Amino acid sequence: MSNVNIKRAVDNIRANTTIYTPVIEVIVNAIQAIEETGRADGKIIIRVQRNGQMQTDGSLPEISSFEIEDNGIGFTEAHRDSFDTLYTDKKIKDGGKGFGRFTCLKYFKNLHVRSVFQDGDVFNERRFSMGEDKDIIVNEKIEPSQRQESGTVVSLLTLREGKEFEKRLATIARNLVERLLPYFITKDYVCPEIILTEVDEKSICLNDYVRKNVSSELSEIETKRNVFTLKASGAEEEFSVRVFKLYSPKNQRSKISLVAHKREVSVEALHKYIPEFEDEFYEKEQDGEVIKKRNYIIKAYVFGSYLDHNVSLERGGFEFGMEPSLLFGIGQVQVEREASAIAKEAVGSDIISRQEKKKEKVYSYVDNEAPWHKNILETIDLSGMPYNPSNEDIELRLQKEKFTQEIKIKKDVAQLLKESDLEKVKEQAGAIVSKISETGKNDLIHYIAHRRNILDIFSKSLQIDENGKYSSEGTVHDIIFPRKGSTEITSFKDHNLWILDERLNFTTYVSSDIPLDGKNTERPDVVVYNKRVVFRGDNEASNPITIFEFKKPQRDDFVNPSSQEDPVQQIIRYVNNIRDGKYKTPEGLKIMVSENTPFYGYVVCELSQKVELWLEREKDFKPMPDRLGWFRPMSNINLYVEVISWDKVLRDATMRNKIFFKKLGIL
Repeated sequence: MSNVNIKRAVDNIRANTTIYTPVIEVIVNAIQAIEETGRADGKIIIRVQRNGQMQTDGSLPEISSFEIEDNGIGFTEAHRDSFDTLYTDKKIKDGGKGFGRFTCLKYFKNLHVRSVFQDGDVFNERRFSMGEDKDIIVNEKIEPSQRQESGTVVSLLTLREGKEFEKRLATIARNLVERLLPYFITKDYVCPEIILTEVDEKSICLNDYVRKNVSSELSEIETKRNVFTLKASGAEEEFSVRVFKLYSPKNQRSKISLVAHKREVSVEALHKYIPEFEDEFYEKEQDGEVIKKRNYIIKAYVFGSYLDHNVSLERGGFEFGMEPSLLFGIGQVQVEREASAIAKEAVGSDIISRQEKKKEKVYSYVDNEAPWHKNILETIDLSGMPYNPSNEDIELRLQKEKFTQEIKIKKDVAQLLKESDLEKVKEQAGAIVSKISETGKNDLIHYIAHRRNILDIFSKSLQIDENGKYSSEGTVHDIIFPRKGSTEITSFKDHNLWILDERLNFTTYVSSDIPLDGKNTERPDVVVYNKRVVFRGDNEASNPITIFEFKKPQRDDFVNPSSQEDPVQQIIRYVNNIRDGKYKTPEGLKIMVSENTPFYGYVVCELSQKVELWLEREKDFKPMPDRLGWFRPMSNINLYVEVISWDKVLRDATMRNKIFFKKLGIL
C-alpha cells in the first residue's frame, strides 16, 4: 500500500507537457516491456476511442480515450511494485524517472491496467486502476489467465474537459511519429511494430509510415558536421545532431528538438536563433514533365548523455536552466544555439540567400530613409534581426546598436579619465575620439536629413491645394515654430527657426504668438531674445531682439488704407513697447534691453506688385538685389526691418543646406 498525495503530485506537473505526453509515456513503457523480453516480434497496438457522438456538421466525433496494448513482459510483481512506488528506480538505466505515469491523470480521468505476466510456470492476469487519493494502485485483482502469453493493455480513459486531440487518425499518427522518431531512426536499433487503429478505420503502422515517408514526407540531410561539445562542470559533454526535412508542414515552423532516452523532451523554434528559419523552405521536384515546388521545414534532433542524465521527472523539460549555471555548467540555450548552427549549415545556400536579401533591405532602408545610420552598418551584426524586417524593425535595431555604442564610448571615456599613466592616455585617446566622432556623424546626418524632410513639407505648404487655395499663415507658422508656445515649453528639436535664420537656433528665449504682457492683447508671431552676440561701448552686453510677422501666401490686403494689420507698423509698435518696459515674457521674466539693444524685424508675406508699390512709395523700403525682399533701417529706434517673400525663405534655407544634402546623396 502506497501513501502518496496523488492529486498534489498531478497538480504540480509542469505546464510544458502536452496531451501527447501520457500517450507517449505509455507507448515508451510498452517498448521497454518488449525490450525486456528480448523478443524480435514485439508489437504495440494503439486503439483510438471516440465519444460516439457525431458532430452536427457531419465531422468526426471527438477522441475521448486511448488503449495501448503490447506483448511485452507484463506487470510482474517487480513491475507492479515499481508502479506503486513514487520515483522508482526500476527503469533508471533506461532513463526512467518513476513519475511519468502521473502525467496520465493530468490529461485523462482514469488509467486502467490489464496485464498478463508469467509467474514461474503459470500465467496470471493482474487488473488495477491508478488511484487519485493516497494509493497509487487501487482495485487490484489477480487471477489465473487463460492466455498463455505475456502482455499488457493500458487504458487512458476519458480525456479531461478542455483537452482536445486532432480528430483524423493520420494527423495523430504524424504527431506520434514526430515525437517517437528517435526510436525509428536510431542506428542499430529495431523498434517494435507500432500500429495505430480504431474501429471501422484503416490501421496505420507507424513503422511503415516512417519507412514510406523517409523520402516523401521526412528526409534526413547529410551534414558535414553533426557533433559539437560544450564544457559542463568539470568535463566536456558531446552532443550529436540529426537534421531532417519535414515536408507539407502546414502551420508548423522549423524546430530544434532535444531528445533524452530516445524521447523528444523539448521543442524550440529555430528562428529564435536564426531568424531566416521563420519561413518555410521550398525545393523543386520533377513529376513527369511538370516541375513542382515542395514546401518543407527543418527539424533538428539533438542527442547526448548530458540530456539523458538531466531530463526532468515529467520529461517536459530538463533539470538544467536555459542559461549556464555553476551547478550544471551547460544551459539549454547553449545546446540549442550550437544545434541551430548545424541546421544552418545543413540548409546552406538557402539561409545565406535569405540573409543577403535581408541585408539588401536594411541597406536600402538606410540609403533611402535613414542615411544617418550608414556608419553603424559597418559594424552592426544583422543576424539577430527578423528575417523579413519592417522599416520599424530595422530602425529599432539600428537605434539599439547606436545606443549600445554610445554607452560603450561613455564607459571608455570614464575609464580613460581615471587613467593616471599619460602614455596610456595618449595611446587610447585617439581611438576613443574617433569613436566619438563617428557617433557625432550619425547624429549630424540624422539632423540634416530631418531638415530635408522639413523643407519638403514647408515647400508643399506653400503650394495651392486641390481647391486652389493656399495654406493659412497658421500652417506655415507651426512648421517654423508652434503657435502658443515658447522655448520654455518647446525644445530646440521641436522648432525649425533655422528656416528663417540659422542664428535663431542659438537663443535663450522665444515667444510664439503669445501676448508679451501676459494679457489678451496683440501679440507678434515670433519674438526672439538672443544670447549675447556682440559688445558695444564699454563692453556692455547687448541682447538683440528679433520679431517676425507672417502673412498668408498670396494675401496682400494688409496694405489697404483701411487695414488694421500693417505688419511693419505692428513691428514698430512691439519694439517701442519693449523699449518702454511695457512687456514681460509670459512667464513674467524681465525683457532686458538698453539704449543700444538692436532690434530686427522680419515680415514674411507674398510680394505681389501691390505690396512692392506699398513698400516703395509708402514705407520707404529699398529692394534687395534679388527683388525677393525689401529692407529699411530705422536708426531712431535701433530697428532694422526686412520684408521677404515665402519663396525667398524657402530658397535661402534650401541653399544654405544644399551642400549637406548633396554630400548625403539626398538632394
